[in-house]
Amino acid sequence: MRLNRYIAAAGICSRRKADELIEAGNVKVNGAVCRQMGVQVDEDDRVTVNGKLIRPRTKKTYVALNKPAGYITSMEDDRDRATVAELVADIPERLFPVGRLDYNTTGLLLMTDDGDLAQRIAHPGHEVYKTYVATVSGILSDARLARLRKGVDIGGFITSPAKVRILKQNPRSTVVEIAIREGKNRQVRKMFAAVGNKVQTLERTAIGQIRLGRLKEGHYRKLTREEIEYLRKL
Repeated sequence: MRLNRYIAAAGICSRRKADELIEAGNVKVNGAVCRQMGVQVDEDDRVTVNGKLIRPRTKKTYVALNKPAGYITSMEDDRDRATVAELVADIPERLFPVGRLDYNTTGLLLMTDDGDLAQRIAHPGHEVYKTYVATVSGILSDARLARLRKGVDIGGFITSPAKVRILKQNPRSTVVEIAIREGKNRQVRKMFAAVGNKVQTLERTAIGQIRLGRLKEGHYRKLTREEIEYLRKL
């Protein structure tokens, strides 16, 4: 298999991050530094990352985490902020997040050591809907709803049509459910800002058919066999 896929299958990181490790010269194949992305390796080759011998894992781990606010979606941080890695520290396998949630956004985050699966889920071609519940300032008028459903400019990028419905109208705020297919940085916040409503709270409640449900904030659960098979078929 390709070297980046081999590294991902060992649970080190995603294939994209593996490419960065290879380019930086942190990967050796049979004792020699390898910077070639397309190199093919097999079980007889000796592959090391940062001096550590790695082997692809046959059994993978898949979890759903309810990310609290105040955590970054990363395995480590040079600014000493709390990371989602701390919330799954009791799992012996080195998991990494599938996609991202920004610092102040809560809710469903998938984590796994299956680099191939993570790559497929994150690929924009799969168009997996991510569903959020947002509390936004003010009234979300029919005209603004129509703009969100059609697609809005969030700074040089026109979003795909979103699924949007109002859950509750308060005197000074609106609770709304929105489902989008892309995953641009802070996209939901930018979409509401584009129509004149500021996001006050934001929670991701589903990724495709996988739902957050009643999972407590800061806790995780293993995905069911059915959920894993659903992701593999994407």
